[in-house]
Amino acid sequence: MKFKPYAKSLAVAVSLAVMAGCSSSGGTQDGSMDGATAGGQGQGGVTTGQGLGGQANGSQMGADQLAGVPDVRTIYFDYDKDTIRPEFESVLNEHAAYLRNHSNAQIVLQGHADERGTREYNLGLGERRAQSVERYLSVQGVSSSQVDVVSYGEERPAVQGHSEQSYAKNRRVVIAY
Repeated sequence: MKFKPYAKSLAVAVSLAVMAGCSSSGGTQDGSMDGATAGGQGQGGVTTGQGLGGQANGSQMGADQLAGVPDVRTIYFDYDKDTIRPEFESVLNEHAAYLRNHSNAQIVLQGHADERGTREYNLGLGERRAQSVERYLSVQGVSSSQVDVVSYGEERPAVQGHSEQSYAKNRRVVIAY
């Protein structure tokens, strides 16, 4: 069977489109698309180091805007739970105070899970964890317009491995300014 010239061109175009759709634009494990790490120095300011929503869309905050942001930005969770552990309430209270005093500040709550469970379940669990932090901040007086929620499920582990120590580090919500 002979292909007509336009059929060959169409086959080549479809192949290229499929290959382009499968390619990745890269990025780093912390969500940065510019290669800078979270809190790292970018061109002309400190990058947010995140890839989605609000301030976390690759925009930059000046160093003076990050002054006073609490250092601890990761909240850890128990296995298969979305409840905030008591030892992290003081951390969230610090973030809430900062956000109330800086009404132009934006955060993205990035929910994560360990690798156990299905991909869909872990995406849901990561979202529930991030929403739990969002509710806590809301009760503390943080405006919902300052907060975005995203779930990465098991897709961006903080630590590689199949031990309980690895799993514990991957069950988290990261607060990204």
